[in-house]
Amino acid sequence: MRKALYLLAATLLFAAAPAFAQDTITIGFTASQTGKLNNDSTSQMRGIEMWKDDVNARGGIKAGGKSYKVKLVSYDDESANNRVQQLYTRLITQDNAQFLISPYSSGLTATAAIVSEQYGKVMITTGAALQKTYKLGNKHLFQVYTGTGGYLVGTLQALLEKNKHPRVAFVFEDDPFSKAVANSVRNEAKKRGVDVVVDEAYASSTTDFSPIINKVIAGKATALLGGGHYADGATLARQLHEQKANLKWVTLLVAPDSPHFAQQLGDAADGISTPSQWEPQAAFKPDFGPTPAAFAKEFTAKFKIAPGYHAAGGYAAGIILQHAIETANSIDPNKVTAALNKMDVTTFFGHTKFATDAKDHGLQIGHQMVLAQWQKKGGKLVKEIVWPDAAKTANIIY
Repeated sequence: MRKALYLLAATLLFAAAPAFAQDTITIGFTASQTGKLNNDSTSQMRGIEMWKDDVNARGGIKAGGKSYKVKLVSYDDESANNRVQQLYTRLITQDNAQFLISPYSSGLTATAAIVSEQYGKVMITTGAALQKTYKLGNKHLFQVYTGTGGYLVGTLQALLEKNKHPRVAFVFEDDPFSKAVANSVRNEAKKRGVDVVVDEAYASSTTDFSPIINKVIAGKATALLGGGHYADGATLARQLHEQKANLKWVTLLVAPDSPHFAQQLGDAADGISTPSQWEPQAAFKPDFGPTPAAFAKEFTAKFKIAPGYHAAGGYAAGIILQHAIETANSIDPNKVTAALNKMDVTTFFGHTKFATDAKDHGLQIGHQMVLAQWQKKGGKLVKEIVWPDAAKTANIIY
């Protein structure tokens, strides 16, 4: 009888304990499943989700003698800052997220960072290039992307290699990310004595670019650098083509990187270039994780569409966090932060290294961008790397 009671007590004790609950890592983020940022944010979310599936299929994240399966908790932020503030607070206080990944876009990430820092949570930021966010004394924020200062400076160099005296039109979306990129390239153009014939900002909601395009034509611009995000960039490219702006060079932010760009625009996409955080053709030799080709193959098979750099950035955020946890051999946030501070690695996404000075802690200082261009090959639009020479897969069409 006494033996039976002991067995019953033991059974109840084990039944009351949540089996293997401690062997799960909860990672929280928001995605713009609706709103103006939906296209790029969805790509980023797919990258994060594919990383989760891959790491769990391989037995989870190894740390402290345990294998932790990854649990993702995410919500629709509706492309709205007020939603981001509410939801990241919820992720931390109600969903008990141990680590965070940023929403897509610099503006939403800046809001999320206020919350993550308030609670001392490590947040890997992807799809967030605005450098200002990393110059505010944040201690647990780590940037995957090249910062805004590096977006179009290389593009300007590539342009000047084709034409030493271009007549340039700057046409940028009026949002924090695009304005920061514009300021950097504007300053570089001024240093180099470039003739800027148009310098216009437009509202994010703009759907008719005719007044600006008329100024571009009247100014006899030979090159246009600008854009912002997918919806406005795709519309601008289409209307430049329809109104025969007769430009020899067009580089737009963000939009042309999406595989949807060529599908939706057809001939209007031909010749359009974009600064890219990553391209599938990249020949990086990773220290860990998949090769660029393996990532692209798996993503295409899973989602029936080729990955752009937003998807790659989402996956990269996951493997960088995973590597930091495994290097720290702990899920303690302070130890993971220390591992991220020391990180100097190459993944399929390229080189990753973070600034550790208090004045710009977490700023990405290792990763470099490439310039990609849509080109027609055998009647089909193909995205090629055209600059720098060390990475290019085709010559620039000018």
